[in-house]
Amino acid sequence: MLLGELEKQVLEYLWKNQPADAKQVHSYFEKDRGGSLNTIQSTLERLFKKDLLSRVKNGHAYQYFPKVARQELIGQLIKSITHDFVTEDENSVVAAFSSISSDLDEKQLDKLEAMIEQQRQKIHKNSEK
Repeated sequence: MLLGELEKQVLEYLWKNQPADAKQVHSYFEKDRGGSLNTIQSTLERLFKKDLLSRVKNGHAYQYFPKVARQELIGQLIKSITHDFVTEDENSVVAAFSSISSDLDEKQLDKLEAMIEQQRQKIHKNSEK
């Protein structure tokens, strides 16, 4: 899944300011980047069609909110990219994460270690069933 720059910015805005309608999103971006209300409406519609946003009708306008959490989307994007390059028995994904981890500080590495341990516990629990 490819995301344009405005799509990424709109998602970031909605993760922080949900729910919002097109006019609210437009007024936020109008100051810094300009653009028309139609551009924002189109962007919201594309994100909705990509199944990244949900919406509910509120009067004449839709209220949009993220359908996926930020970290979930990042995971989906990583999985999508790696799927194209990694064979089933290859350790490229592990090697890539190891390479990326060299940019992390001690606190981030501790958090990563805790998350890995949580995944191990889930796998262990599921294998006992």
